[in-house]
Amino acid sequence: MPIRILDNHLIDQIAAGEVIERPASIVKELVENSLDAGAQSVEIEIESGGVRLTRVRDDGDGIPAPELKLALSRHATSKISAATDLAAITTLGFRGEALPSIASVSRFEITSRHVDAEHASSVTVDAGAVGDPVPAAHPPGTTIEVRDLFYNLPARRKFLRSEVTEQGHIVRLVERLALSRNDVAFRLRSGARTLLDAPRMADESRRLARIVGDEFVERSIPLDHAAGPVRIRGWIGVPAAARATGDMQFWFVNGRAVRDRLLMNAVRLGYRDVLYGGRQPAYVLYLEIDPALVDVNAHPQKLEVRFRDSRQIHDFVFRAVERQLAGTKPGVSTAHPAQHGYGPYGNAAYGDGSFAPQSLALHRAEHAAPGAVWTMADALRGTSRDPAPFAPEPAGVASDPAPGYEGGVRPVLGEALAQIHGIYILAQNDAGLVLVDMHAAHERVLYERLKAQAGAAATQLLLAPITVELKVDEIDALMEQRADWAAAGFDIERLAPQTLVVRSVPALLPREDVGALVRDVIVSLGGDVAGDGATHHLDGASDRLLGTLACRSAIHAHRRLTLPEMNALLRQMEQTPRADQCNHGRPTWTQVTLAELDRMFLRGR
Repeated sequence: MPIRILDNHLIDQIAAGEVIERPASIVKELVENSLDAGAQSVEIEIESGGVRLTRVRDDGDGIPAPELKLALSRHATSKISAATDLAAITTLGFRGEALPSIASVSRFEITSRHVDAEHASSVTVDAGAVGDPVPAAHPPGTTIEVRDLFYNLPARRKFLRSEVTEQGHIVRLVERLALSRNDVAFRLRSGARTLLDAPRMADESRRLARIVGDEFVERSIPLDHAAGPVRIRGWIGVPAAARATGDMQFWFVNGRAVRDRLLMNAVRLGYRDVLYGGRQPAYVLYLEIDPALVDVNAHPQKLEVRFRDSRQIHDFVFRAVERQLAGTKPGVSTAHPAQHGYGPYGNAAYGDGSFAPQSLALHRAEHAAPGAVWTMADALRGTSRDPAPFAPEPAGVASDPAPGYEGGVRPVLGEALAQIHGIYILAQNDAGLVLVDMHAAHERVLYERLKAQAGAAATQLLLAPITVELKVDEIDALMEQRADWAAAGFDIERLAPQTLVVRSVPALLPREDVGALVRDVIVSLGGDVAGDGATHHLDGASDRLLGTLACRSAIHAHRRLTLPEMNALLRQMEQTPRADQCNHGRPTWTQVTLAELDRMFLRGR
């Protein structure tokens, strides 16, 4: 077959395969053109999920009549003029491919009136044939109608989803566009129904609440941090507001909505030890950066970007999120961590903060010591028949009485009243009752203390070194992480292929049965290093080690605490970063207000 040059219409259809995937792609390209034209109001109308009709109308600067036909030519644009312009793009569009690509796969009409023109002009395109401009009636701005998408490409049309699915893609797209520009009014209609109405708002939080809901605003933390030419701002959801999916994750770079893996990974790392299991954080974040430091011409649909120094941007975002989440502790957070059914047991808390009756039994079963036998009498007394007695003082919890209230202000977590089933601490504060999971709370306190001492941890030399028998591959993996163990306060050495000797341990470790605890930590980390993810989701060998160490060292169920010890733990929680969650992301405490108690007992009715 001889080599030939393709005709322009076929070239446009090939280009459309990269630019136009579905009706939402058309809405994206047309609305971005409207925003680049300085529009203050954008209206979108669709029929049959955008397949039968997609109409976008704006009040921007408009297009002069002599340039209307030129705008439908490939690579015709007013946004760049030289290769050097690609190094600092400030507009949403710049390639000049959208309009000709859309027109090549639909019945297309554009009507526009420039702000300085006396009347509007209109151009139609059908089957690749571009008509001449004709006079039309239209206010300043532009209206583009796209009908019968892919009518001339039936192979592409059959891959479109149902009308409801395509409509959903458009709604989510317009929501992202509305979040990117609160100074522009957006309205999306399907027939006689209004799917989205977002008027112009000076207050970003009001636009945010209108798009993503009041609950997110109430359970999020404002973030604003700058360094040199880079600034990050927006809202990050508290760990208790995490979701099962990533549908509430919005990233904007210089006003452009993106789904960039580097930025998303940086945020995930910032949440790494405050989320439970595979839950996803919720956030709306804006990155403002010098356009010369970012390349937006890296993806056909401009959904990903490339940074000149990606490592620095990743660390900047990660540190900003991590520092802000350090404030998720009692008295600082915007929501109680165990609210709205959040928790590993699914039914641990009702929406009003009260607890499901079976949740205590589930938690008790998880933390019960091996060999413990429970009876109804034990449950009433809050004790168990545990063959191994507990030490009178838990490691890392001071036994001094709680300090007096400064300035007459009661502590956020209040004053301890009692222990419930040897698992929870019951306290009273000004708002009502506070329930604290003592193991989860102490685990977080120990973990943050170990992290703060990493590399300079106080160590305890053992009078008699402890030998631990392990598998050869477990010790092999452990020796690769020997530096992390040394930073945590361990002095370990391999004596034989299957024998490890421990000469010193962190001073924070409980004094009873150090050998069993060290073996437990090694075995747990050995499974995680082997790749089965048996321990938990913390990233980095050092964090996994410290997290496992804190979990194994923290006080466990049925350890009897005195009131001074309980109060000491509550005060430590109030001073510990991220104390709303344990290292595995489970909530550590919840509040039951007096109003909720009154509702339970029908007081005042």
